[in-house]
Amino acid sequence: MVEFSKEGGVGVITLNRPPANSYNRDFIEAFGKAIEQAATDPEVKAVIVRSAIERFFSGGADVKAFSENPPDVNMAMVRRAHEVFNGIARIPKIFIAEIAGHALGGGLEIALACDLRFAAQGEYRLGLPEVTLGLLPGTGGTQRLPRLVGWGKALELMASGQTLTPEEAHRLGVVERLYPDRDTLVQETRRFAEALARGAGLAIAHIKRAVYEGLDRTLEDGLRLERELVEALFYSEDGQEGIRAFLEKRAPVFKGR
Repeated sequence: MVEFSKEGGVGVITLNRPPANSYNRDFIEAFGKAIEQAATDPEVKAVIVRSAIERFFSGGADVKAFSENPPDVNMAMVRRAHEVFNGIARIPKIFIAEIAGHALGGGLEIALACDLRFAAQGEYRLGLPEVTLGLLPGTGGTQRLPRLVGWGKALELMASGQTLTPEEAHRLGVVERLYPDRDTLVQETRRFAEALARGAGLAIAHIKRAVYEGLDRTLEDGLRLERELVEALFYSEDGQEGIRAFLEKRAPVFKGR
């Protein structure tokens, strides 16, 4: 259902549960295992989350399973999904969702849990339409979408169940990059991830930590964290190498320490 592979410094998590990558508890557990593999592999510096299914990134939670399970079983899956998705923010590597098909409900919530979202133009939709089932986006959507697009627009989208074209999602900031077709998306996402993998991994990890932890702090506390992290980089081998390489007009050689 979910496979982990790597090519050089780039890890790839592939969602593959036909027909729509709809997820149940087993899928969430497999996704969690793949995330752990990416997190703990020292060779992997950046991670791409993609789908093996042409028309879908993910159609979200398996509604048929929801209908067959009692509420407590459904809630156990929701809690586990929260644990798995939340873990991405604590991993000092950038996760990129590569979207070229429908990303709906929990499928979009998988993408929202990633650090970045790159998409291709196409005839598909992105959105959180759980309200049409009498539910709310329960695996992070109500918290992550407002942080991307603002609370007013997020509330409008979730309360109405409206879905977006890739172009609309890009314009609103749901996705950071939009490419003209799937092939270009795959090539450019790989290029971006490889550049991250060759880059200053320690600095990238500190940037990610500063952003995520800073969002939950006051400005003053966030700036204090920023000072602590940049001080650590000044003392690091990578920080000293980067400054030295700049002055010597050469490419830096970062070692992640």
